[in-house]
Amino acid sequence: MEFDIDGRILTLALARMVNALANSFLVVVLPLYIGSELVALPSFVGATTTVGGVTFTVTTELLIGIVLSLFGFLNSFGQPFTGSLSDRTGRRKVFLLVGLTLVAVGSAGYVFFTDYRAIMAMRALQGIGAACNIPVTVALVNELSDEDERGGNFGLFNTFRLLGFGIGPLVAGGVVAAGPYVVGGVTVSGFDAAFLVAVAGATVSFLLVALLIHDPERTSGEAAEDISIRVRSSDGGLDPVFALGIATVVMALSIAIYAPLANVISTRLDQGTFLFSVQFGATVLANVVFQVPLGRLSDRYGRRPFLVAGFVLLLPTTLAQGFVESSTAMVVVRFLQGVAVAAVFAPSLALAGDLAGEGSSGSTLSVLTMGFGLGVAFGTLLSGILVGFGFAVPFVLATAGGAVGLALVVTQVAETVETARPLPNPFSPSGD
Repeated sequence: MEFDIDGRILTLALARMVNALANSFLVVVLPLYIGSELVALPSFVGATTTVGGVTFTVTTELLIGIVLSLFGFLNSFGQPFTGSLSDRTGRRKVFLLVGLTLVAVGSAGYVFFTDYRAIMAMRALQGIGAACNIPVTVALVNELSDEDERGGNFGLFNTFRLLGFGIGPLVAGGVVAAGPYVVGGVTVSGFDAAFLVAVAGATVSFLLVALLIHDPERTSGEAAEDISIRVRSSDGGLDPVFALGIATVVMALSIAIYAPLANVISTRLDQGTFLFSVQFGATVLANVVFQVPLGRLSDRYGRRPFLVAGFVLLLPTTLAQGFVESSTAMVVVRFLQGVAVAAVFAPSLALAGDLAGEGSSGSTLSVLTMGFGLGVAFGTLLSGILVGFGFAVPFVLATAGGAVGLALVVTQVAETVETARPLPNPFSPSGD
């Protein structure tokens, strides 16, 4: 099967990769920054409070989870609006440029503000910026893709995005540890250097989009009238895109619970920041390796087999993270979890793209991108709370959520590739 790469999709992928690299710096650096003595934390840190009959202590990990999840909540809840507006106006590029500008401004703000509340405000600004560009970018990929190459193109796009997101954590810890730096007679701390890398990433992405991306002609004036999110299908079940959106929430939650527990995990496994970065990046690396081939295979053999297999693998690999007791074992299960996510992510976007009507790519695909953002937001927030009840608790809860996602895919999502071939039988000598 031939797979020709569209230069516009490659440009979008490169821009997303650079921006993702910059943002992943913040995923690793912000917990370290907030946990350092450089940030003025609220006076109620360490206090015990009761909510709904449950008593817990306000910890630094909880504050880290709040900052990380704030980005996800604003990003997620904003995406249906920005996706719909870009459908109605047909002006994808403007939304991309505005979003990247807000991300850059927020990253620069960390250099100047050291109060926890100000850091929350900068992260909120970045969340709004992400809401402007994420659904619009995937809508462009969908609109620029032929039907028989949609899975491969989404795999390519996600590969570059995750490549940036995977490289970032490996470099971020080193950038912080190697500081301070002296540049032109000015001393720059390791934290400030990492924040400036994030600014540079957003700036490069802005330039790539501004110079090389143009709105597809067919999006102008062809927006669908009905761009609301459908919950029910005509047969009384859940709409397949909505079902995939819920499944995407629990998938993203399963991989997001790890980052806020950086200090707890490193203490439990008796390891340093570098090993934690390797473990964090292992899931992303697996996505980088498998996104394109699995996406292309879903173009040939259908979306649904990969969605089911991905969720089946997601369950044990998520649960195991709550119980492994060595750094090496954690790297292995994180990598296998990444394979599971790769089997779900590109095929699910491609399936939603298959179902998107003319002029409604932004609103349809925003259901999945919103779901991913919500999963990240809930994951980062809940892990900081639930870890207080036991280290394994966040991973057990995420596994239960993954089981719900598997059930939704099996019962509510039908195949969309009409010419899908049957998967080869691995036990047949001929492979048929």
